[in-house]
This record gives sequence, C-alpha cells and structure tokens, in this order.
Amino acid sequence: RDRNRVERMFNRLKQFRRIATRYDKTALSFRSFLNIAAAKIWLPSFVNRA
Repeated sequence: RDRNRVERMFNRLKQFRRIATRYDKTALSFRSFLNIAAAKIWLPSFVNRA
C-alpha cells in the first residue's frame, strides 16, 4: 500500500518536465523545484479538507 502511494507520487512529479529531464544544473536548484512541485501537488488536498 505504501509502495503504491510512493510510486504514484513519483509519477506525478515526473509530469513536471523540468524534474523529469533534470533541467537544473545545481543540486540545490533541483531540490528547490522538487519542493515547489510537491507543494503544488499536495496543497489542493489540504485546502479541500478545511
């Protein structure tokens, strides 16, 4: 069950072309965009619960 959840998360993140192609040159900017993409995916689920 947890593995499926993690795999679905990675598939959603790979929909962002910048992450899938590793467009960023530095590891810091890659991780920063990864955090932004994750927040963009997860925020709507928290907003709907309120």
